[in-house]
Amino acid sequence: MIYPVILSGGSGTRLWPMSRSLYPKQLLALFGETSLLQQTVRRVAGQNGFAPPLIVANEEHRFIIAEQLREIGVEAAGLLLEPTGRNTAPAAAVAALRVAASDLDGQVLVMPSDHAIADPKAFHQAIGRAAEAAKSGLLVTFGITPDRAETGYGYIAGGKPIAACEGALAVARFIEKPEAEQAERYVAAGDHFWNSGIFLFPAAVYLAELERLRPDMLAACKKALSKAKTDADFIRLDKAAFTACPSDSIDYAVMEHTATRAAVVPVGMGWSDLGSWDALWEMSDKDSGGNALAGNVVAEDTRNCYLRSENGLVAAIGVEDLVVVATDDAVMVAPRNRTQEVKTLVGRLLKEGHDQADALSTVHRPWGTYRSIHNGQRVQVKHITVKPGAKLSLQMHHHRAEHWVVVQGTAKIVRGNEELVLTEDQSTYIPLGTAHRLENPGKIPLHVIEVQSGSYLGEDDIVRFEDHYGRE
Repeated sequence: MIYPVILSGGSGTRLWPMSRSLYPKQLLALFGETSLLQQTVRRVAGQNGFAPPLIVANEEHRFIIAEQLREIGVEAAGLLLEPTGRNTAPAAAVAALRVAASDLDGQVLVMPSDHAIADPKAFHQAIGRAAEAAKSGLLVTFGITPDRAETGYGYIAGGKPIAACEGALAVARFIEKPEAEQAERYVAAGDHFWNSGIFLFPAAVYLAELERLRPDMLAACKKALSKAKTDADFIRLDKAAFTACPSDSIDYAVMEHTATRAAVVPVGMGWSDLGSWDALWEMSDKDSGGNALAGNVVAEDTRNCYLRSENGLVAAIGVEDLVVVATDDAVMVAPRNRTQEVKTLVGRLLKEGHDQADALSTVHRPWGTYRSIHNGQRVQVKHITVKPGAKLSLQMHHHRAEHWVVVQGTAKIVRGNEELVLTEDQSTYIPLGTAHRLENPGKIPLHVIEVQSGSYLGEDDIVRFEDHYGRE
């Protein structure tokens, strides 16, 4: 049995301003109607010989991921929640420990959640070849057949064919991101492949190699999992134990030091790690001028650009090789060949305290979303959307009062000792210091305009008395 493990702990800062730490790129619909995470899940969900996927995720994103799985009708084997990021080797270790506990012969397929694969059929054929190699006790990585001299990826040098495993090669060595001239030599040689970061290995073999190479890491992962707490489908790894775990990638911790067990299966499957806006331009459909356009965009005499608008009109005249991405609270402009530097830009924004660095204007909560419409002196206006059947926590505020106006749907409201039901165009007032709750008992989304007034309007002025979602 193959156990898909989908890693969803990254922050995707290179795709700012759309991707932010509180809503990273794997949760975005960059191609089509579904997110990268949903596309990754669909590649393996329901396939013959595959168990339900196990998701390893940042604790901050748990409710968003659960909702996205519900939207595509997939029930995961569980959501393993990391209290802090520790790279891919520990994430794979806790997943392998969980698999090995019930199936000693189980094979773990480790996949990042934020990659694009244009040819899923080729991917599944490669998985079949890799599974045969894994049966021989090999740790298999997938090497992408390069179609250009790319300097943004690491490379894998293929060695001799593995006799018992058709289509698999021994790994000669792993190579860091090369200079352009070196990358051209690798492509010309025909035996070097892009490192995809996708792996297939027997859970027991990976754990044995980790025990040999990084016993400190394995011990920390075992402790974090043994002391984990289960909350519905969420498996919360112990914070102290996992935080103490060393941070390292599967490549550095294991693959580069397991010469007799490392194998690579080459595959051409239209793959990209979408690590920059330029990479997104490469994967996108383009017009006659080589432009990739998304959203409300008009381009005149423009060539080889990536232009995207999530809000409002973006109009371009006479520009070349640019990336322009506009959201409702930020605009990013860069030459296409410098989009790898967006990560550095985000670091500066964080250092200077810009709210736009890590949070979107639309904030996602387990019950729905809210978006700030206006911020002023002693007043803030929000648009709140509550999903059918969902409800906010029972709470109060020390420094602000609130006025709610229902613009769509039905609202069930607790206000002190009262219980109210309001419909469209009706409103109520929540005095400062009054316990209150907003709930949607209906079948359609509830939309409410909230006007806050008071001396302090920060999100940390919330005292929760009761919460349906287990938040503190």
